[in-house]
Amino acid sequence: MRDTHEHYEAVVVGNGPGGAAAAAALAKQDIETLVLERGTAAGSKNVSGGLIYGEEWAPYTMDDLFPGFREEAAERPIDDYYIHNIAGESVKTFDLHKIHHQGTEWCDAVLRRTMDSWLADRVHEMTRETGGGMLTDVRVNGLLREGGKIVGVTCDELDPITADVIIAADGVNSELARDAGLMDWEEPDDWFQGVKAVVDMDPERINQRFDIDPTTGSAHLFSGDLFDGVRGGGFLYTNEDSLSVGTVFHLDSIAEERAEPHELLDNLLTHPLLDQWFDGEYEEREYSAKLVPDSKKVAHPSPHRGRLLLVGDAAGQMQAQGPIIKGMNHAVTAGGLAAEAFQEAKTRGQPGAAGALYERKLESEGVMKRLRPRRYRMTRFISESRPINKLGNAVINSRVGAAGLKLFDGLIERSFNSPFVLGMIPDTKMTYVTIPERIGEVLGDPVTSENNVEPPGLDDRIGDLTYNVDDPHIEVRDESFDASGVAVTACPVSATDFGGGCYREETVQTNGETERKVSLDTQPCVECGTCAVVADTHWEHPSGGKGVEFKQG
Repeated sequence: MRDTHEHYEAVVVGNGPGGAAAAAALAKQDIETLVLERGTAAGSKNVSGGLIYGEEWAPYTMDDLFPGFREEAAERPIDDYYIHNIAGESVKTFDLHKIHHQGTEWCDAVLRRTMDSWLADRVHEMTRETGGGMLTDVRVNGLLREGGKIVGVTCDELDPITADVIIAADGVNSELARDAGLMDWEEPDDWFQGVKAVVDMDPERINQRFDIDPTTGSAHLFSGDLFDGVRGGGFLYTNEDSLSVGTVFHLDSIAEERAEPHELLDNLLTHPLLDQWFDGEYEEREYSAKLVPDSKKVAHPSPHRGRLLLVGDAAGQMQAQGPIIKGMNHAVTAGGLAAEAFQEAKTRGQPGAAGALYERKLESEGVMKRLRPRRYRMTRFISESRPINKLGNAVINSRVGAAGLKLFDGLIERSFNSPFVLGMIPDTKMTYVTIPERIGEVLGDPVTSENNVEPPGLDDRIGDLTYNVDDPHIEVRDESFDASGVAVTACPVSATDFGGGCYREETVQTNGETERKVSLDTQPCVECGTCAVVADTHWEHPSGGKGVEFKQG
């Protein structure tokens, strides 16, 4: 293979936080490393809510691997953290300072286009010194095998490339993880869907309206009844001259409720609580969306196969446990550990042992216990059972429940700040909707402001995005509404009776009978992958540099 294909010691696929960390750690060990990035520039395909942590326990953090990162690539340090429990226009706010700073050295708000592009410049220089480098506009579409064993990668734009180790940091829709049989899209309850708006705001207004100074920032979470009963919540993070405002919901709940993601986001943007920050002004820079893995269920305990090692979202390494929302820092740690494992295995003369060593490092360094807390696995079959939730809903909505909330007001806030409690929080409507709503109703104060902002319509949001259209990258295998109709509402750029999105419902006459079907137009696709889970489709990424290009991320 080395005689017929270009060969590198290491190939890293994707230059997000995990890929950049892996590439930097490899390059520091003088390992010949090639980085392949699908976007026209690093960050152009990436979306995140926007907080990256440096944690005390972590063996790798972004500022350790990339000096100057916080000063040059991040938006603002985030010091304040709150959650707002909402019932109509009544709100009870809890201070999450304790859980936010638990084991935390620092936390910064980031925008992915800015951050990833900054990382790419450094990664390119570091890897070029090893005899490798970075190539953009390259889609890695699968694994190269010889005799059934993984030996390299195949690409749309390049000839196959072989490597001693392949580190897949190609995101939540990882084609390499799926090719290796390490990821599937079978269960909607394995995933969250995040939808986000980046909202323009002058730095002075941010400082004034959030009562912060230029060296600090604020984060806010939202839960309760403003999301039409869908399990999940909202967030708002302050950037340097913008706000990141978004929603994150369990995908199975979006599908079951036939909720439309853009409308759920608008429910948050137009709630009276947000008037204190918008003050009647709203200018949306960018609309975006992505899937998010629920690490409690899909963080792979053995994220490797042969020469392939998975890091970040490709390995399901996204921690979302109530108000604990951490992904990029785990990707950084995993990328560093993957590189470390390969270096150690290579030094021992057993490069093929890198995967097993990487798996052990994820365990010994404490990554897996955070991603897949044992308490959740031990309690979920009781806490998520229908009888328990039916009883819990009855109690919390009773006068006894109201009295208990009043009596244990302080204890409830402490529970929101407890890693022990949050480590076993069930994924139920009672947790994400009923309890927050009841807290707001019983303990909250009325919001008297009026929020008169008008977010853009879905057509304007789609029209403001940048696309480099390619051949269709999604194929509907079953056009019947029963098989694929959920995509009409669950897709973030589609909606019922909206003709400009990806998925549309159509009524057709066949042999005198009326039949509901769906049609697909991939031109406005934001490549979130939602339809791959909820519809009967064949889904893959567009070719390198094609499709949507995010300017904020």
